[in-house]
Amino acid sequence: MTKYNELQISANKDRKRVGRGISGGQGKTAGRGTKGQGARTGKKLNAMFQGGQRALVKAVPKARGFKSLRAPAQVVYLDHLNAFKGKVVDNGSLFEAGLITSPFQAVKVILRGELTEKITLNVTGASKSVQAAVIKAGGTFTKTAVPLKKSTKEAETTDKK
Repeated sequence: MTKYNELQISANKDRKRVGRGISGGQGKTAGRGTKGQGARTGKKLNAMFQGGQRALVKAVPKARGFKSLRAPAQVVYLDHLNAFKGKVVDNGSLFEAGLITSPFQAVKVILRGELTEKITLNVTGASKSVQAAVIKAGGTFTKTAVPLKKSTKEAETTDKK
């Protein structure tokens, strides 16, 4: 099998000469089919032309503005964290408790109610007021990165060994 870097080709291809007789391979209709607007000379239609019908591009409104592809952070409220008395609160424990939908997404803790229990908070974000409330309750807050999903391919290779 030949490699791309070993191919023997010229950078400049000869142009296709159409309409030069039957033996040329592109004789008679010269690749234009038979009759119709596309077969005539002087055919200069734009790519969106739909035979006189209103083009879909003109019918659909322009999408203005900016749409971010980043998923927004999942919100957890401070008063929910009282259930984790003296434990480490991270994406995994919040997911197991049913407070977030995915452990592989950013989590931000927002102030609502008050924290009465001492906890260790390890999440992507927390408002300044939440950080103060956690420290006041005797706990600690550490900003951590979003955990990455484990590759299923890696798991399969380790199982086989």
